[in-house]
Amino acid sequence: MLLLRILNVLLNAKEAINLLETIYLLKMRRQHYFLVLTTVLFCYWHSFAQNPELSDSLKSVYYSNSENQTDLEMLSNIADNEVDPDSVTKYSLLLITNAKALGDDEMIYSGYHQLGNGLRLQGDFKEALKAYFKSLNYANKIRDNKAIAYTNIEIGNVYSLSGNTANADLYYNKGIDELRKGKDSIPLGSALFNAGDEYLRLGNLEKAEIFTKEAELIFEKADYPLGRAYSLGNLGRINAGLGNDDLAEENLNTAIVLLQELNAHNAIAEFLVSLSNVYSEKGDTEKAFEYARRSLEISKKYGFKNYIAAAYAKLSELYEEIGYTAKSFQYYKDFITYRDSVRNLESISEMANLRTNFEISQKQTEVDLLSQQKKNQQNIVIGVLVALFLLMLLVFGLYRRNNFIRRTNLIIEKEKNRSERLLRNILPEGTALELMETGKVKAKKFKEVSVLFTDFEGFTQYAESLSPEELVKSVDFYFTKFDKIIEKHGLEKIKTIGDSYMCAAGVPFPIKDHAIKIMYAALEILDFVEKSKRDHQGLDAQFEIRIGINSGSLIAGVVGSKKFAYDIWGDTVNMASRMESCSESGKINISENTYQLVKGDFSCIERGKIEVKNKGMVPMYFVECVKDLSTKSTNGIPTAMS
Repeated sequence: MLLLRILNVLLNAKEAINLLETIYLLKMRRQHYFLVLTTVLFCYWHSFAQNPELSDSLKSVYYSNSENQTDLEMLSNIADNEVDPDSVTKYSLLLITNAKALGDDEMIYSGYHQLGNGLRLQGDFKEALKAYFKSLNYANKIRDNKAIAYTNIEIGNVYSLSGNTANADLYYNKGIDELRKGKDSIPLGSALFNAGDEYLRLGNLEKAEIFTKEAELIFEKADYPLGRAYSLGNLGRINAGLGNDDLAEENLNTAIVLLQELNAHNAIAEFLVSLSNVYSEKGDTEKAFEYARRSLEISKKYGFKNYIAAAYAKLSELYEEIGYTAKSFQYYKDFITYRDSVRNLESISEMANLRTNFEISQKQTEVDLLSQQKKNQQNIVIGVLVALFLLMLLVFGLYRRNNFIRRTNLIIEKEKNRSERLLRNILPEGTALELMETGKVKAKKFKEVSVLFTDFEGFTQYAESLSPEELVKSVDFYFTKFDKIIEKHGLEKIKTIGDSYMCAAGVPFPIKDHAIKIMYAALEILDFVEKSKRDHQGLDAQFEIRIGINSGSLIAGVVGSKKFAYDIWGDTVNMASRMESCSESGKINISENTYQLVKGDFSCIERGKIEVKNKGMVPMYFVECVKDLSTKSTNGIPTAMS
């Protein structure tokens, strides 16, 4: 009765009843308190050891010049090094917007991934999941297996935080299976840590200890202090659950010291509550209060809603232990408020639906493919039946008319020869023979190759102003001559893309003087374009041309299963394209690699180092003329090549 009178003074009758229920719940919760705490999530690919000083420096550069505000790498680094979840979200959204405008799928993936990180730290799990699923779509689009694995782990993290164990386990296993295939140990350790963290949340301490110890060994071997700190912190929580309080205290204190050096504030907030729980179990209430309050202070400073809820819950328990029931009830109400803001039933339901919707869309794609395959199979069956019927008619006709057999064989042979000639015209001779003999072509690596790109300036304006017939006529005029020039010099045409022409020397057969040959071809192409511009040739479009050349190693092979195309890949090809885009009208721009091969035969002008996307500062040279050729045109280009 005395207790009810006190409660009626402090609260109204309804609140008094709620308080008694709360005290009962608190008592029931004490033995397994660590299970109520929000899990700590660690992920190597999103740096929790953020560098706010670096972020501030990058932001100063970012806002100092309007041109910098389209720099995707800078935006990504700012978001990655921000400490404040609101800032992470802000710069991630900027990165996504700019990356979409530039069509950079890799950066769009990064933007959505970091947006998910920021929203997760804010406690907005539903929106975090939406961001991560979009990130997963782009990871699949760019076919980056590591990115797919990382995103699956992050999705598992959010489901773990929201209490959806089945989905958390599903996505953790997807990520771990993919990471075990690779050689990068730290991401695997991170995934194992998170899986162990989920088992810890469920109270399966044996499995939690197995996963966490394996992760800790990986981090120690890789000399990765952040991962070790997280693992030690969780081992402390596991030991606390097993009753090993002294070892738990040692683990947690070591983890917090390491995390303070790394500015990992969210993990510090979590482990401080765990440490408060250890001291509470040991009967040291003063230290338990100290660590719980420190956790609440850090969590409020950085806006970690889930850790604020955990700190309130612990303080509620501590006040209840020392008999301050009113204060305990107040903190418990604060805990409920923050817990419900992070994990309300509607959000949990919607988050579960996100996975369902994502997988339904994936299944629908599979169903559509199976449906199309079924239709194709039906068409094949019909085709086979028709073919059998025709074959029967043919056999009947052959039986009656031997002459028809000879004529048919002649027609078949003629068509076969025609097909082989067409294939030889599309593909290099050796490649065509290999394809006809084996039905496929093996990709080959060539160590010494030179690659040439050309591009017409002002092509877009001509395309808008000329009729399709006139435009195609003009392009065909130039490319037909280019074909003759490269055939003359023993080069291999690779392909044309719009108004861009691509060829190579040294494929499909190695050539010692590949760089010299391609230089002569480039000079002759340039000379032809200049002459055509002066003579007009009855064309409505008179183009200016840029040429770029690079030399090095690459891989060549045939792509496709129907419309075969011989193609080349590698950094050498990419750099050749950059040489063309960095060239000028009527100029041949070559790389340092090509210059070293041709400097004895051609006069070149050094341009210095020029900024190239994703390559930094790259030395380039303009080709002036052939050193031993006396006859030149007015612009320094040889007038004839033999």
